[in-house]
Amino acid sequence: MPRKPVALLAAALLLPLTGCGGSAEAGDGSTVTVTVGYQSKTINTVTAGTLLRSLGYFERELAARGKRDGVTYKVKWQDYATGAPITAQMTAGKIDIGSMGDFPLLINAARGKQLNRPTRLVSVTGYNLRGGLNTVVTAPDSKVASLKDLRGKKVSTSVGSAADGTLVRALQRADIDPEKDIRKLNQQPAVGASALQAGSVDALSQFVAWPGLLAFQGRAKALYDGAELNLPTFHGVTAREDFAKKRPAVLEDFLRAQADATEYLRAHPVAAAESVAKATGLPPEVVYLYNGANGIATFDPTLKPRLVDALKKDVPVLKSAKLVGDVDVDAFVDDQYVKRAYGDGYAKALTATSAAARSEVWLTGKTVTQPFNSPAELLRYVSAHRDAVRAAYVPDASTGTLWFAEKAVWVADGTTLRPFVAPSTAAAFVAGHPGARTVPYADALKQASAS
Repeated sequence: MPRKPVALLAAALLLPLTGCGGSAEAGDGSTVTVTVGYQSKTINTVTAGTLLRSLGYFERELAARGKRDGVTYKVKWQDYATGAPITAQMTAGKIDIGSMGDFPLLINAARGKQLNRPTRLVSVTGYNLRGGLNTVVTAPDSKVASLKDLRGKKVSTSVGSAADGTLVRALQRADIDPEKDIRKLNQQPAVGASALQAGSVDALSQFVAWPGLLAFQGRAKALYDGAELNLPTFHGVTAREDFAKKRPAVLEDFLRAQADATEYLRAHPVAAAESVAKATGLPPEVVYLYNGANGIATFDPTLKPRLVDALKKDVPVLKSAKLVGDVDVDAFVDDQYVKRAYGDGYAKALTATSAAARSEVWLTGKTVTQPFNSPAELLRYVSAHRDAVRAAYVPDASTGTLWFAEKAVWVADGTTLRPFVAPSTAAAFVAGHPGARTVPYADALKQASAS
């Protein structure tokens, strides 16, 4: 966006809230409340939720519109753990704008059509073109080393979520029937995390930020990097069609505010991570893993053709689980509002993609991170500054997915050190490179500092 975002007073967020979907028309001096459903802990929706709310950009846009229209606009924010209740509230006419992942978006489209409350996908929040936002994890001491080891085991996921889609596809590629060869438990992310810790499930497939959080806390280790599927996954913004038609300018205000929040996140990734962490209770280091300068998620509100195509490929997965029937994705996607909100730069932004991830170190007390050209350079730096390192991140050598350096699986290939998110991808590399071997993180630090 050409316009620079401006910070607002926090008092703007403390205005009294009334019921959603006010019916006042412009100029009559009445109050209109816009209700926004979001998922605070699904942190690659923050530009349409947690971060946007804290910055007050939507309130700023509505305050300016209110002066022009003679209407008092207010925002009611409603926080949920998953996309399903947002869809339920939208189809009941109680939420105007919501954000959720790609699989829940399709369910949102299907339910809206079924209940004659149609919704439209109007923008994207964060995406990963390979699918790295979803990860399968196991307990730290688990003997499960690959997906094939999950035969006959219990796996927790949230059915109908993007993480469930990743699990189904990954198992199918491993010649495992996701309905017959494993016992799949449909659980909320927090329940599944507790079940994994208690040993009542053998693996957990979940979406951002649960895998990174559990790994950071030492409560899980990665088993499968969703980016191995090489299929885009994303989160987006959906709006009720009747709301969009009645108040298109207000929806465009929201999307302008979202674009400004996106620019803020790009310009101030550490500050944004700290802000989201404070609002959600998540560790800032975990938020940065996904939302940082080289994070797993790329933030861009444009509705890219690759993401729309990926959404079409998701429909058969949900149909096979009998969660939706046919979904007309082209009819669901409506880019007119984000085009008008974004302005002349939309066409250029539509074709832009993120650069390859780089290694980064976040030092204690610093408001910026330090990038490195290679994982080995990062390891040498960490080895020399261990007491000052708050977090160190490296991209997977095969998928590019960022991961915590101390949680990665390291492979020594001669003098080259390569990090991997999951043991199976590291093993595949070793199998194809004679002389390569996996090494503990401590040994990788020693080798890097000695070179």
